[in-house]
Amino acid sequence: MLAEKTRSIIKATVPVLEQQGATITRTFYKNMLTEHTELLNIFNRTNQKIGAQPNALAVTVLAAAKNIDDLSVLIEHVKQIGHKHRALQVKPEHYPIVGKYLLRAIKEVLGDAATPDIINAWGEAYQTIADIFITVEKQMYEEASWPGWKPFEITAKEYVASDIVEFTVKPRPGSGIDLESLPITPGQYITVNTHPIRQGNQYDALRHYSICSASTNDGLRFAVKMEAAGSDFPAGLVSEYLHKDAKVGDEIKLSAPAGDFAMNKRLINQDEIPLVLLSSGVGVTPILAMLEEQVKCNPNRPIYWIQSSYNEETQAFKRRVDELLDKCSNVEKTIVHTDTEPLIDAKFLKENSPAHADVYTCGSLAFMQAMITHLKELEHRDDMIHYEPFGPKMSTVQV
Repeated sequence: MLAEKTRSIIKATVPVLEQQGATITRTFYKNMLTEHTELLNIFNRTNQKIGAQPNALAVTVLAAAKNIDDLSVLIEHVKQIGHKHRALQVKPEHYPIVGKYLLRAIKEVLGDAATPDIINAWGEAYQTIADIFITVEKQMYEEASWPGWKPFEITAKEYVASDIVEFTVKPRPGSGIDLESLPITPGQYITVNTHPIRQGNQYDALRHYSICSASTNDGLRFAVKMEAAGSDFPAGLVSEYLHKDAKVGDEIKLSAPAGDFAMNKRLINQDEIPLVLLSSGVGVTPILAMLEEQVKCNPNRPIYWIQSSYNEETQAFKRRVDELLDKCSNVEKTIVHTDTEPLIDAKFLKENSPAHADVYTCGSLAFMQAMITHLKELEHRDDMIHYEPFGPKMSTVQV
């Protein structure tokens, strides 16, 4: 455990982190990625540009400072981030680099206020936090279905909405991967390692994509939404490549399935606690795999299917969803098209889902933050709200 003096100094920096945390983390990423360009092969540059990754790191640092007396309370958040790190192949040797630039950013942003005592205290605290991450991730590496990046062949490519493509892939001969015995947990994602020759890119580009089905009879399936260009950033580098360039027969590299978004197996085979599956856009992907699992195990459980998309053309997996729901005996299906209907709010959830349900929800960061807020407003228990945002997960955490 850290010395009492060190912990006192860290806790005293909480007000500063609440005000300057995002500035510190933006400075950290700017300096580190400028001087260690090889790390651009790991970090998502779009998340850097729109601020999602710096904000998530700021939340993580602030949470650590607030809980420095007992970091064990953060272990579930550490595991969530650890899954992402393992999928991206973040290794122990990366942590000293991060520590160096984090301390430098604190000094740069705070100036003279960052006294030697503060820098030393944060240096000790960072090492303790890094050791926790490394220990957690070591186990995840040991439990992964395969090490590193393995070659897969694209065997099918199908549009399941106007802007979403489902890919089916199979491991290349000699990869050592047996699809028939590959354990897939509905809710997990795979990570694609590509090297798009687009937008002036010169680095590897890694992205997480949720798995559409736990069944691997025809191959491993995942879905990719085409990320449209915004006013401040271009179209999604990897999604543009996969939509426009990748074709059947091409090779892509994947790391092993990862993630902590999973159904409560204790409740799957009972009928008393309803299941609410709540998604937006391409967030339906892991939710679809969960529906498939529920139908396979117990089609009699009450299911509330709530799916939001911009319009009917962007509503993904319509046929497959209907086929699965048709196998169930107790279903309430609600589709929301936001081009003509209001966004889902607390009133909508109260009217269209039961308060005692087990809720699984997935979508953009904005959607997830809104849904978590609404569900808590309706007094849903925290342990009955499960979520996976398409973005840095710590961005949804309140500290």
